[in-house]
Amino acid sequence: MSLKIFILLAGLAGLIGIAIGYFLRLIISLGKKGSVELEIRNIMLDAEEKAKKVVIEAETKSVDIIKEAKQENKEKEEKIKQTEDRLIKKEGLLDQRQTDVDKEVENIKIKIVEIKEIREKTEQIESQKIAELQKISKLSEEEAKALLLTSVEKEHEEDILARMKKLDENGEERLEGRAKEILVSSIQRLASSVSPDIMSTIVSIPSDDLKGKIIGKEGKNIKAFERVTGVEVIVDDSPGAITISSFDPIRRQVARIALENLLIDGRIQPAKIEKVVEKAQQDIGKIIKDKGDQAIYECGVINLDPKIVSILGRLYFRTSYGQNVLQHSTEVSHIAGMIAEEVGANVLVAKTAGLLHDIGKAIDHEVSGTHVEIGKRILQKFGVGEDIIKAMQSHHEEYPYETLESIVVQVADQISGGRPGARSDSIENYLKRLQELETLANSFPGVEKSYALQAGREIRIFVYPEQITDLEAREMARDIAIRIESELKYPGEIKVTLIRETRITDYAR
Repeated sequence: MSLKIFILLAGLAGLIGIAIGYFLRLIISLGKKGSVELEIRNIMLDAEEKAKKVVIEAETKSVDIIKEAKQENKEKEEKIKQTEDRLIKKEGLLDQRQTDVDKEVENIKIKIVEIKEIREKTEQIESQKIAELQKISKLSEEEAKALLLTSVEKEHEEDILARMKKLDENGEERLEGRAKEILVSSIQRLASSVSPDIMSTIVSIPSDDLKGKIIGKEGKNIKAFERVTGVEVIVDDSPGAITISSFDPIRRQVARIALENLLIDGRIQPAKIEKVVEKAQQDIGKIIKDKGDQAIYECGVINLDPKIVSILGRLYFRTSYGQNVLQHSTEVSHIAGMIAEEVGANVLVAKTAGLLHDIGKAIDHEVSGTHVEIGKRILQKFGVGEDIIKAMQSHHEEYPYETLESIVVQVADQISGGRPGARSDSIENYLKRLQELETLANSFPGVEKSYALQAGREIRIFVYPEQITDLEAREMARDIAIRIESELKYPGEIKVTLIRETRITDYAR
């Protein structure tokens, strides 16, 4: 019985617990629902406030934008109105001008008609007068004219001849005076001094002790230097100086630059000498290019091929009768331009032809033919105008004068070369003799290069060892000496030195 009661009480207690739990859960859920609704309400209030702020800001910005748009429209309308006003004014001015032009055209037409009428009346009156004169004299117009001229010629024949003779004499005097005036003016406007080139170059050395290094053991260094450069190095008792001698100015300058660089470097030996001389030759090449550019800039000559400019720069190291050829060419260019301006010729053609007239001398020792013919071929090869070629080819009268500029260039050449002290015939003959000596030696097969030294008293000839044997070298030296005796004129004797050497180079790595 007690067990049943206990079970009954336990079941009743469980039901009561379930009811209480449900009731508590209901209360808790109601509390949570209220708090969520409260949060939602707060969020909505915040959103409404933000929306109001956004709307207010948008209204404010829209008002500002509308104001700006109205202001811009107003400004644009004012500009459009101003533009319309200007166009209206211009249109009115154009209408007025068109009206004035139409009036002037009408007036011109009226005047043309009046002039035609006057001309016709004048012609009628003139024809009437001629007809009346012909009736009176019973002669035609041509017959009357011939009769009048014949009578005047007979009456004043002596006076006419005297007048014609006087006019001829005065004309010749005026032309000759004008020509002298042009030439004197050109010479005065370009009065530059001329200093003839010398045959030697002095290189200063800081100490005489360096002379021994330059000579080297048993003269190896100085022999290698002379062999590579083709000059003669004179080491004497002159304090602080070494003399480089050669008739070829390019060789002298290469040797001077190379020797100065060797003295600065301090390492003087045959292998080093060859490298320094090669570098000096490159430096001289740059100088040649710079001198060519400087010459065309000074003369105002443009649109020349760079190769022509480079060949022109080589004239800086060339002399003609002791006168520097590049300086002579620039002088001829300036003088030709002055004369061309006076006589009405083409100034640019005359200046260009004057600058290029001796360009063949830059390579006349390498190419056969006169320097005029060589220069003509150079200019034709690089597309120089035919008018310039015609102007330069006649300066030694090898070609006929085809243009006025050709005469101008010849006159300018004679002015530049004929000035007192400009040239020395003995120097040119001396240089020509040395060049002939080298040319004769180079004409033999197997010769690599040759150098005339000691003012032409010695010629050193280098041959290819793979082409010439020792025995053939001896025979060649004798043959060259015999040809020099038979073909060249020279004072004293000439020493012929033929050099055949074999050099083998290898590298250890």
